[in-house]
Amino acid sequence: MAFVVLFSTMSFTVSEHYCGHQLVDIGVFSKAESCGMEMQKPSTTKDCEIKKSDCCKDEVKQFKGQNELNTAFSNLNFEQQVFITSFTYTYINLFEGLAVSIIPFKYYTPPLLVTDILVLDQTFLI
Repeated sequence: MAFVVLFSTMSFTVSEHYCGHQLVDIGVFSKAESCGMEMQKPSTTKDCEIKKSDCCKDEVKQFKGQNELNTAFSNLNFEQQVFITSFTYTYINLFEGLAVSIIPFKYYTPPLLVTDILVLDQTFLI
C-alpha cells in the first residue's frame, strides 16, 4: 500500500531528443543529451542570412502526481471500516506458522524387504 501511495503522488519529467525522426536520447529526471547537430545562432548581419530549419527537436513530457490524499479513517462509512479491519486481521493471521512441526510418519517403520528388487529385475546403476 505504501508503494501505491508513493507512486501515485510522485511527479517526474521525461525529456526526449529527436534528430530527424529518430530518437537519440531519453532522460528521466534530467535533460536528454544532444546529438551535437544543432544549428548555430544566425549571424547578426542582414546581408549574410541563411534560412534553414533545424533537424533536431526536444520534447519534454511531465507526469504530475496526485496532490490530495484521503488519510482520514473516519471519513469511511461503517461497512467500509468493517471490511478494512476484517481484511487486515485475516491477512495478518494468514501467515502464522505452526508452533511445532508435525511429522506424520515419525513412529512408523519402513516395510521389510523380502527380496532385493534391483537384483530380481537386473537393473543396476553404473
